[in-house]
Amino acid sequence: MKRALVTGSAGFVGRHMAAELFDRGWEVHAADIVNGHDAHEIFRGGGDAPGLFGGEVGRYDLVAHAAATAPHRAAIDGQPMNLALDLALDAAMFEWAVRTGQRRVLYLSSSAAYPIDLQDDLAAAKDLREEMIRFDRYNIGAPDASYGWMKLTGERIAAAAAQAGLAVHVVRPFSGYGTDQGEQWPFGAFIARALRREDPFTIWGSGEQVRDWLHIDDLVAGALAVVDADVREPVNLCTGRGTSMRELAAMVCAEVGYRPRFELREGAPAGVAYRVGDPARMHRIFQPAVSIEDGVRRALASAYR
Repeated sequence: MKRALVTGSAGFVGRHMAAELFDRGWEVHAADIVNGHDAHEIFRGGGDAPGLFGGEVGRYDLVAHAAATAPHRAAIDGQPMNLALDLALDAAMFEWAVRTGQRRVLYLSSSAAYPIDLQDDLAAAKDLREEMIRFDRYNIGAPDASYGWMKLTGERIAAAAAQAGLAVHVVRPFSGYGTDQGEQWPFGAFIARALRREDPFTIWGSGEQVRDWLHIDDLVAGALAVVDADVREPVNLCTGRGTSMRELAAMVCAEVGYRPRFELREGAPAGVAYRVGDPARMHRIFQPAVSIEDGVRRALASAYR
């Protein structure tokens, strides 16, 4: 039986990743500080992690590294020193993986690693392609806040680990969402506000910021497709379709069946103007199956059960 370690296993992406691997017949081990299993301790001590769904510890066929400190907009803008915590964790993971001979690492990077100067102007913004990040340039462009710097540096460490002989896969998820997402993220917040039938309905920023919404089922399946296909270059996990915050809010409210007044909170953390990915590289191996409309319906149907 194949063995996997999932870090950040109590987080949104991590718990879905762990569940999917288990459903595929893997022996899954978990590390999340929320559950009392600090990944730092695993990386210092040689690699043992508790079995999430049973099984014994040992060398892993896959390490899915999804651990990060509060990767939502309020924390990204308001807690800049999370950069130090997360960089230390990424560095420790890759050093441990090389030192202990782990077989394969899936590094969950982020679309936040892309240069923000490509995303600040709605009129001039372009879909983001993987080659827009190049480490062989003197100036690769500033990423999105300290979180973006952490992921960009994590990708550079991943490249160094690959040079040392580790099989490494880097994926850049765009705006992941799903039924069980918390209110710290826009999708989860919009679903909760609509279910409470809030009026006015609050939207952070201008409401015109555009995002590429990727359902968590497609995010996890796409990431594992990269592993299965043994792709060693970074891959966007995205749909290529942009939907603004205002459009998403209207979609959610229409599905619930009410029409509130939208109240824009211009001073709240809002992020860049336009962040949509080019899915061409991903499409060679994987096609997302869940549209944003279907994702909204799924989330609300689950809440009404």
